[in-house]
Amino acid sequence: MFAAQLNPIDLWIVGGYALTMIIIGVAMAGKAHDADDYFLAGRKMGWLVIGFSLFASNISSTTLIGLSGDAYSTGISVYNYEWMAGIILAFYAIFILPQVLRSQVFTMPEYLEKRFDRRARSIFAFLTLFLNIIVDTAASLYAGSLIVQMIFPEMAVWQIITALALVAGAYTILGGLSAVMLTDVIQAVLLIVGSVVITVFAFIKIGGDWGAVTAAVPHDKLSLIRPLDDPGVPWLGLLTGIPLLGFYFWCTNQFMAQRLLSAKDTDNARWGALLAGLLKLPVLFIMVLPGTLAILIYPDLERPDLVFPTLMFDLLPTGMLGLVLAGFMAALMSQIDSTLNSASTLVTMDFIRPRHPELSSTALMKIGRSVTFGFMLLAVLWAPQIANFDSLFKYLQQVLSYTVGPVVALFLFGTFWRRANATGAYWALILGFAAGAVFFVFNVIMNVVDIHFLYVGPILFIISSAILVVASYAAPAPSEEDVSSFIWTPALYRQDTAAMAGRAWYLNYRIQAIVLIVLTGVILVTFW
Repeated sequence: MFAAQLNPIDLWIVGGYALTMIIIGVAMAGKAHDADDYFLAGRKMGWLVIGFSLFASNISSTTLIGLSGDAYSTGISVYNYEWMAGIILAFYAIFILPQVLRSQVFTMPEYLEKRFDRRARSIFAFLTLFLNIIVDTAASLYAGSLIVQMIFPEMAVWQIITALALVAGAYTILGGLSAVMLTDVIQAVLLIVGSVVITVFAFIKIGGDWGAVTAAVPHDKLSLIRPLDDPGVPWLGLLTGIPLLGFYFWCTNQFMAQRLLSAKDTDNARWGALLAGLLKLPVLFIMVLPGTLAILIYPDLERPDLVFPTLMFDLLPTGMLGLVLAGFMAALMSQIDSTLNSASTLVTMDFIRPRHPELSSTALMKIGRSVTFGFMLLAVLWAPQIANFDSLFKYLQQVLSYTVGPVVALFLFGTFWRRANATGAYWALILGFAAGAVFFVFNVIMNVVDIHFLYVGPILFIISSAILVVASYAAPAPSEEDVSSFIWTPALYRQDTAAMAGRAWYLNYRIQAIVLIVLTGVILVTFW
């Protein structure tokens, strides 16, 4: 492994960043007076903070390492996960987000209870907790350990993971979502600046000649649209699997949705979602293509996950290295703080509050802090196991592929089909997850069949949807009164049109969505 040496100046920069994050957490602790403040930042966040917070929470240390690593090993088709986010967020902002905000819920499982019943809430809450800790938090801690161990090779992985968790956990436990989102804005700026710097220095290293890249790198590694037999992102998987994974991540995953739930109104939530989609577009140039450039600079790296840290430590001068490393640490902390706060919210609001309605809002906040600490320890214990997987990014996507199909089915049918009822939702979740477990055993553990993970999710979605429809028809239809506030109708579209009459064009979320989709199309055509 490449050995990294940090100048004391770089260490001071990184240390100053970590200290600043903790100070913010302490400062925000005095402003969290009840559960609404602690878990949803008082529902008073504006679009700018929401957009940057969504971006920072998504572009975590796992993403930085995973995107460049996959670009190095399989090509830039990994960027398809990124541009698709804008399309998904535009769809969500137009059709589903207003209903979610009107429900005034704390969590997405709570929203499912209001649309269906308590069983759907509990099952989804358990799944979300599992994914938050085992996938999101643990993966971020592991990604951070790869970087830190290059600086301090004598430290054991578990020691590094524990130290990272303690720093992120400190300000999350103290300040709640307000602290998390405020630090996310700082982290997003550091993250973007650091990624741009890495890209510039890598481009200079190869002589500043893009022609040299196209001449040396196979064409298939510079193309977004790949054939059906592509091991990374086949075009059918792009059309079916990635939208499904993206919908779960951006629209139903608690640690992302929580930012939108904190919005002071529907307009700010929509604008924030679309801003996050816009911020995802430059990711191709500042986070994916550095992995392609690394093919020329380091053709024989032993593991793709080492691309980003090697670029960082090998190319950057003193001071600049500290700044970029702080940006990486920012990405790491943003993911960890988001998932810990999300897990705490789920346990407190989906399990404890319904069983103990007598608890005060202040008592719930204190319980949330304790739960955050417990989940931090659990993530620390699991994170070292991720070293057993081939690729960090594939670890993330594969786990999601076998689990999220039933959840997406419930949200989509719950929004667009009035007849969907609690019975259909329950059996879709139970049998859908059972089918996912069977697929995982035969496809991953036993290797009896060989189905690309981007096809597994859509298959499970279709199975779960069929079960939901059949089981819903087997039980009485829900009353109009129970479901009307959760269903999108053309009448809602007309109401929005009337409400936006006379508003400046740049404040119209539909125009913003169209611009986002057009810009996405330009990039897609350019790198077809």
